[in-house]
Amino acid sequence: MKRIASSLLAATALSFAAFAPASAETLSVVGSWSNLPLHQKFEAPFWTETLPAASNGGIEVQMTTHNQMGIQGGDVFRMLGDGVFDVGMTVADYAVGDAPELEGLDVPLIATTADEARAMVAAARPMVEDIYEQRFNAKVLAIAPYPPQVVFCKGDVSSLEDLKGKKIRGSGRMTTKFLEALGAEGVNVAFSEVPGALERSVIDCAVTGSGSGYSAGWWEVTDTLMNLPLGGWDSVVTAVNLDRWNALPEETRTLIETQIKEKFETPAWDSVAASVATDTACLTGNGECPAGKPASMKLVEASEADVATARKILTETVLPEWAERAGADWVKRWNDSVGQTTGVTVN
Repeated sequence: MKRIASSLLAATALSFAAFAPASAETLSVVGSWSNLPLHQKFEAPFWTETLPAASNGGIEVQMTTHNQMGIQGGDVFRMLGDGVFDVGMTVADYAVGDAPELEGLDVPLIATTADEARAMVAAARPMVEDIYEQRFNAKVLAIAPYPPQVVFCKGDVSSLEDLKGKKIRGSGRMTTKFLEALGAEGVNVAFSEVPGALERSVIDCAVTGSGSGYSAGWWEVTDTLMNLPLGGWDSVVTAVNLDRWNALPEETRTLIETQIKEKFETPAWDSVAASVATDTACLTGNGECPAGKPASMKLVEASEADVATARKILTETVLPEWAERAGADWVKRWNDSVGQTTGVTVN
């Protein structure tokens, strides 16, 4: 198995280096899910068009995505730290097995709007930057959102209470912990395998972004959309191998930092609030769907009782369990940053 893994890493590195011209800095870049809007509308255009143009030919990019490479999301930052490629991006929650403190970037249910999520991420960013440097030998370049991670269910669901006893695919470890505390059964299913698992009744519900669920056809095998960010916002981190970063000329580093903030990160955040409305319209048929054929899912808005129940489970069970995994130092940093911003603290 180790021999196969080593061969894969070597082949990947060689494939990125094969066409690198001597006259420019060539960056090997691995993007997030190739079939989702964040990559199609923001990641790919930025790395393959915007940044090379801004550098006047000084930067060239060879880009693929982790699913096109056939590697798991949880391997992206580990491979990035080993120098297999220069820049990697994927959902931060995929890496919490290596860095449990990273769960604090995207705590479910404490940010219910795009503005609140943006403030939460901004507060967490200095902590996240230190995590990536220490755990993955990487520098954080950007943190961009997927839409809020909502609940797709087979059958009729009207409240959080109705999720008890159901088998549910969560979008991350903390979401799964929340589901279990609620009385549901958290089931680990890969994103691409969810439609089949729903169709075969391996699971009853699944959590993902509304736009991701629409693009992946989850509406074809579910009936109810529960509009509650039970899975948070699935923040996608873009990071660069620290050794590669430090080897770049200072003017190149400055250009990348300026361009990625202005032409990738900021537009991605600006678009997410509008995308929530259009994604919901596409899934329910209530409104115009610019993405294609509208579905006809039943929309269930969270009640005040649902929000109160969720907050109680989060503060009394989920966050204290995370505190044990993360350790006192990281929890203090979280309380002093994200906690201050959101009004939620961990004892």
